[in-house]
Amino acid sequence: MDLQIRNVEEKDMAFVLELNRVNVEVLSPMDEDRFRYFVRVSDLFQVVEADGTPVAFLIALREGLPDYTSENYIWFSGQYDKFLYVDRIVIDETARRLGLGQKLYEGVFQRARQCGIDKVTAEVDIIPYNASSLKFHEAMGFAEVGQQVIRGGEIKVSLQMHEE
Repeated sequence: MDLQIRNVEEKDMAFVLELNRVNVEVLSPMDEDRFRYFVRVSDLFQVVEADGTPVAFLIALREGLPDYTSENYIWFSGQYDKFLYVDRIVIDETARRLGLGQKLYEGVFQRARQCGIDKVTAEVDIIPYNASSLKFHEAMGFAEVGQQVIRGGEIKVSLQMHEE
């Protein structure tokens, strides 16, 4: 299988919006305006293609976005002056267990090093409990630095950080 990681393009919008919609129970919603917002402000907004077909995407943001309202991003902004926040990695069900998450995170770590950033941050749901994501993040070198309840009490997250 030929895997390519590339920057998102306008032609990817339908794919990104649909994959986000299918997985929205563990993500925040995204519409065309939010897609274009992420294109403008993201440090990394990438798509993974397998044999020419999009199968995953990644969005990572730097600190300093006063108009981004993610409760988790805001938490990290209150704790750290400089970080690269992984807003979401979304992999189509057909492409899971191919090591794409690891490849994408390795690219995020490389980007952080290029920018002189020693903190990569993310969150994992603990209510509802996401054991596989917690295990994956631990294997990637993340550690919990906090917890918070979000979305009006519906979800509790483990705030995670990978430090170089």
